[in-house]
Amino acid sequence: MTTTASAPAIQSPSRADLAPWLIVLLGLAVMYVPSFIDLFRTIWSTDEQAHGPIVLGLSLWLVSRKWAAVNALPASDARPALAWPMLVFAGLLYALGRSQGILIFEVGSLVWMIVGLLLLLRGPAAVRLMWFALFFMLFMIPLPGIVVDTLTAPMKMAVSYVAEQILYAAGYPIARTGVMLQIGQYQLLVADACAGLHTLFTLEALGLLYLNVVRHASVLRNISLAILIVPISFTANVIRVMVLTLITYHWGDEAGQGFLHGFSGMVLFVSALLLIIAADSALRFGVKGRLAA
Repeated sequence: MTTTASAPAIQSPSRADLAPWLIVLLGLAVMYVPSFIDLFRTIWSTDEQAHGPIVLGLSLWLVSRKWAAVNALPASDARPALAWPMLVFAGLLYALGRSQGILIFEVGSLVWMIVGLLLLLRGPAAVRLMWFALFFMLFMIPLPGIVVDTLTAPMKMAVSYVAEQILYAAGYPIARTGVMLQIGQYQLLVADACAGLHTLFTLEALGLLYLNVVRHASVLRNISLAILIVPISFTANVIRVMVLTLITYHWGDEAGQGFLHGFSGMVLFVSALLLIIAADSALRFGVKGRLAA
């Protein structure tokens, strides 16, 4: 009779290891689940803020990717002296935002709360591991209306101007008054959802996520691509407005305002992603040429 050695059992985290994280998760759920439910029922259901749930889901995915590495850090590295002031600050920020309806404080406090909890349980090394996920969460924080309105107006004007010039050069009967485009017998108002600050935020988040996933070794390539994300976002907005304008001109106002209007959002993201990949490919050849020289 022969005996076979059994494979070593995979050790799962003990209850003592899991208990602090479960308490943290429960506390965060009690505090922030009502906030996110309110957001889903209100501004996250609008076209302008529809990127919020996407950023939230991607942030949770980014956190899950790093959780094992964070949990493996020694608890002895915890820094309570740094953690508690951060937690108190985050709690006050949350209380003020929740009670007064200031979303930038209420939602923004989550980032500082997580930073404080990481410092309390695993120390600065855990914050360094989670830095991109925490930074990415900033894109889901609703900005004050006065900031959005102030920055959106010139952006819409610029997008409208560029779209008009390109279509006019292509031979289309188009004219512009402010952010109002007149093509043929149709008038189109360039809305905030088509060329606003929120759209720019969404595309910036997409570009930075791409950078984090591909993780180029070249610092020059990363910095250059991060800078190029801004004009790429603007170009994608122009493409979206042009697509909507052409849809309306060729198939009528119902097509432009119906299903195809929603589909233009997909055009926006696809065009932005293709432009990012194209810019990244150009930078790759540029960096190779620079190294070869």
